[in-house]
Amino acid sequence: MGDVFALTAKPSWWPAATRPWAPDVRFYNNLYHLTYALSVGGIGVVTSPNPAGPWTDGGLIVPASSGCPSGTIDQAMFTDTDGSYYLYWGSYDTICVARMNADGTAISGAVTPIGHGRRMEGGFVVHRDGYYYLFYSDGGCCDGAFSGYTVKVGRATSPLGPFTTPTGVALTELTSKDGVVLAATGNGWVGPGHNAIATDLAGQDWLVYHAIPQAGPDFPPVTGANGATLNLTRRPLMIDRLDWINGWPLVRAGAGPSNSAVTAPVTTWTVGSTFDSSAAGFTGGFTWSGGRLVASAAASSSSSGSISGNVRIEGDVRGTAAGIGYGTVTAWLDSASKRLVVDGAVTGAAALPANFNYQSWHTLVLTRRGTALTVTVSADRLLDDTATVSLTLPASFPGGKIAAVSRSGAAEVDNLGAAPLYSPVEQRTADPAVGALLTSYSDEFHGVDLGVGWSWLRPDAAATVTGGSLVRPTQAGDLALGSNTAGVLLRDAPPGSFVMETKLQFDGVRGNQQAGLVLYDNDDRFVKLAHAVLPLSGFANTFLQQTEFTKEDTRASTGAVFSGPSFGGPAPATMWLRLRYANGVARFATSGDGVTWDWSGNAWTLSRPAALKIGVVAMGGTGATGRFDYVRVYAG
Repeated sequence: MGDVFALTAKPSWWPAATRPWAPDVRFYNNLYHLTYALSVGGIGVVTSPNPAGPWTDGGLIVPASSGCPSGTIDQAMFTDTDGSYYLYWGSYDTICVARMNADGTAISGAVTPIGHGRRMEGGFVVHRDGYYYLFYSDGGCCDGAFSGYTVKVGRATSPLGPFTTPTGVALTELTSKDGVVLAATGNGWVGPGHNAIATDLAGQDWLVYHAIPQAGPDFPPVTGANGATLNLTRRPLMIDRLDWINGWPLVRAGAGPSNSAVTAPVTTWTVGSTFDSSAAGFTGGFTWSGGRLVASAAASSSSSGSISGNVRIEGDVRGTAAGIGYGTVTAWLDSASKRLVVDGAVTGAAALPANFNYQSWHTLVLTRRGTALTVTVSADRLLDDTATVSLTLPASFPGGKIAAVSRSGAAEVDNLGAAPLYSPVEQRTADPAVGALLTSYSDEFHGVDLGVGWSWLRPDAAATVTGGSLVRPTQAGDLALGSNTAGVLLRDAPPGSFVMETKLQFDGVRGNQQAGLVLYDNDDRFVKLAHAVLPLSGFANTFLQQTEFTKEDTRASTGAVFSGPSFGGPAPATMWLRLRYANGVARFATSGDGVTWDWSGNAWTLSRPAALKIGVVAMGGTGATGRFDYVRVYAG
């Protein structure tokens, strides 16, 4: 459809050599608002009455020095139930929010950090069932097969937060977060993340995101404008079903990215029309004009077809008393009382915002499931409804035709249709099974010596077995890329699938200190699960306690050793870790009590070497201690 800014017509206020990226588009007050980030910092806006433009430059709305410590990219707008507008932005490692002015063209409120996390970015907010859900990504988007990107979520009762995870961890706490929505599962897709959300005509939500094909993760090297060689990652656009289970979102009930044919979004109504060329299928008092139905006074136009059962009806409306109907139920926007009104077989109403523009397009949605009827209105169908009415239909309600409605005065109705309502998925996918304890591969660390089977790679004289634990002070050395100086305590892994588990107490407080478990082939090929201390970008002497799940191996596109992290749930001083290896895929779980486990995090692929080892590390800087109560290995 063309460029927003032609190459020869870039805004004069753009800094030299900047690049625009990460557009977010919202509709309200008959205008499309497109915000975008600049690579050198700052967020701009353009507006147009047409999604194809031409666009009017609205200038810089967030300066590079916005007060958000991690920069000004990955912005997304949101409309609250009171009609106020908010802008979310931030990356590496903080997300911020600010209230916008009355027409959504500038920020006007205080800049508030609402989330901290290692590589946290890509915030996107929706409103559902009384909660504001902040979706975001962490773990690194663009490192080819080593990309640890995952989508996570927190929720709040205010668009300003505080947002918390399913286990109650505030997104501003200095630890990694649970609440995984989408992660790699080892099925051929790597690093899924940076999402938006769309809803199909059946009411099913879908997560739109990018991911990386494991089999071909990288483009061939290219030469950049400055002559440098660039190694760029392929990130095709993806879409998968988003389920809401017990109040929390999960892609495919936790199954992760799809890698085979699945049921597609519903994009065709059973009854309805976009009115692009005529009013065929609808008769009554509205007339067809310019791709929509119009009326100058009270009128109704009904479909020739009917629909019953669980159903979703939607229509775009504007006017002082415009609405849509379903059988003997009508939902309409009453400018006189400033309410969303439902009447007919059932009656109810909800207040509309004081700034509600009745002459701007809005989408009305009627959802029927059994006898439950829910009616909502929004400006852009992006899960930011400004009013909701919930009612109970008579058990005998038969359904019926759908209709364009004007209760009084001029009205326009477009894109009116109905489709069978989606069937929700209500059960999560099952966690991996943990089998019998393999005692010959396990050690309870009783006594004063290591059990049979352990051996040292680079012995650590400071390690002891005492008090029923393996005690390992962190070493100054590391096991990362070219720095392979830390001692690794190793033993043979069992054949087949297995799960390695430990209870870890760790007191690290300085950057890069860490302790945990490892699946080991050699110093340049392993998967590590550790409690790690990592710096928080933008904050001096501030550190995050992270559950780090990292893969190191040779990157096929460059031939160089590469390391990619991903991050799991909270990392308290005492935590339980599980590392599972099955069919060339490594997965992990964490627990705060050793009973309830979270398996929702990222998976790494690592083909099994001839002599796979399992082991224990404690490294990244002196001054901390890891206490391992045991290492148990189970059939997996």
